[in-house]
Amino acid sequence: MKNALWCLLGMMALPLGADENIFAWKTGNFEIYTLVETRGPGRPGVLVGAGDADVERYLGGGFESETNAFLIKTPDRIVLVDTGFGAALFDNLKALGVSPGDVGAVLITHMHGDHIGGLAKDGRALFPNARVYLAEQERDYWTKTRVNQGAVAALAPYGSKVSVFRPGEPGAQAAELLPGITAVAAFGHTPGHTLFLIESAGQKLLIWGDLMHVEKIQFPRPDVSVTYDVDPGAAAASRKKTLEYAAANNIPVAGMHLVYPAIGIVRADGAGYRFIVN
Repeated sequence: MKNALWCLLGMMALPLGADENIFAWKTGNFEIYTLVETRGPGRPGVLVGAGDADVERYLGGGFESETNAFLIKTPDRIVLVDTGFGAALFDNLKALGVSPGDVGAVLITHMHGDHIGGLAKDGRALFPNARVYLAEQERDYWTKTRVNQGAVAALAPYGSKVSVFRPGEPGAQAAELLPGITAVAAFGHTPGHTLFLIESAGQKLLIWGDLMHVEKIQFPRPDVSVTYDVDPGAAAASRKKTLEYAAANNIPVAGMHLVYPAIGIVRADGAGYRFIVN
C-alpha cells in the first residue's frame, strides 16, 4: 500500500548511508534532503492537553525526538530551510558536496535557537553568499516586541541581505519567494511561524517547520500542543488546518521534528490523522 502511494505521487525516496543522517527526496526537478541535526529520547512532560491515559496510549514505549534542517537543490540554486543548532549541519552539507558558500538562500521557519543556531557565529555570517528570508511577524516579535539577543545576533551579520515577507494562508494564491517556493502561514508555535510549499513539475512538498513535535500523539490528536508553543491554542488550530490541507490535496510533508526520514504522506484517520513513510 505504501509503495503504491509513492508511485501514484510520482516520487522516489532513497536513504543515503547507513547512519540515517541524510535522506534524499525528489519533488519534480528539485532534490530535497533531510539533514538530521540531533536525535535522542523525548520528554512527555512537554505535552500540553494530554493526560496520563493519552501518554500511555500513544507513547507507552516512549518516543524519539529529532531536529532537522532541509536542503533544496533546484536547477538554479541551493536553498537551506533552517539551520538547526549548527551541530551536524556542516558535516551533512559536506557529505553532499555542498560548501556554505554554495548556499544562495536560507529560509527560516521561525527564530527558535534550534532553527537559527547555524546562521552565524562570533558575529560572522556562516553562509556568506546567502540571502535570509523570514516572516515580518517573526522578525518583529523576536527583535522588536520581545527582544531576544540570540535572534538579533543571528540576523545582524546578514544586514541588508535579510528579506522579510508576509506568508499567505494554506491553499491561497501567494507570490513566490523564490521560483517554486512560497510561504504559508501557520502561526501559534511562534507569532510568525512559517511553512514553505515547494513545487516543481506539478509535484509538491510542504516543509512545515515546528507544526508538530511529537508525531506519535500529534497526528492522531492534533489538539495536543507542547510547552514550546508561544500560543498552544493557535498552534493546535494551525496544525489542524495544515493537516486537513495536506491530506485533502495529497501533498507530502516534511518536518523539523518528525523522525527520520521526516518526509511522508498525511492521511485522515477517524478524528485524527496518520503519517505514512516509505
